[in-house]
Amino acid sequence: MRQLASKWLKTKALLHHPHTAVYIPETSLYNEEQLRMMLRQYAFVFIKPVKGGGGIGVMRVARGRREYTCTHMERTYRFSSFQALAVGIGKLRLRRPYLIQQGILLATIQDRPVDYRVKVVKEGQKWFFRSVVARHARPGLVITNLCKGGTLIKGMDALRKIYPRRLAIRKRREIVNLTQRCIPVLEKRFPGIGQLGFDYGLDPNGRIWILEVNTRPQ
Repeated sequence: MRQLASKWLKTKALLHHPHTAVYIPETSLYNEEQLRMMLRQYAFVFIKPVKGGGGIGVMRVARGRREYTCTHMERTYRFSSFQALAVGIGKLRLRRPYLIQQGILLATIQDRPVDYRVKVVKEGQKWFFRSVVARHARPGLVITNLCKGGTLIKGMDALRKIYPRRLAIRKRREIVNLTQRCIPVLEKRFPGIGQLGFDYGLDPNGRIWILEVNTRPQ
């Protein structure tokens, strides 16, 4: 069974197809110039390792009126200039390539962000859904990973805490349909993959975003 560690390769594959690209936040390989450009365009961005999981190395960087902030785990660093921010990020980064991604303000439960993990596996020639769950961030954290204290909730239960029943059902259906749209794109680009984990976010307007795709989903 083929596994693919690079988040960037999977993201690029989906970006090359118009019917999946519209669901992906602006994403590119990290460098200082990309950071500068994206912070001019977006209120905040996420910086994360190209390879790896569990929320390790993930940073949330925001532009304020008078300062920049970088949140790494439970600690927030403040910088008075862009250059100081770039130096600070350089000290926090692991020695590996990183991605920079448009920050998506996620819908919340009890003021804590929630995202959704959909796991699918291939048996024979068919793909089957194994789970649709939500991950509820631990208080004080901007990442939802279970290994960092996030809480697992049934997907529909989480949607019902945010939306009326009919809308929750519709949003779950949209997530499932989008997953079915992405599978053939990734399978064609990476033959031999046998399982996929899709991480989705819903913003306060109900728009669905593909945050990440894994070939070794937990």
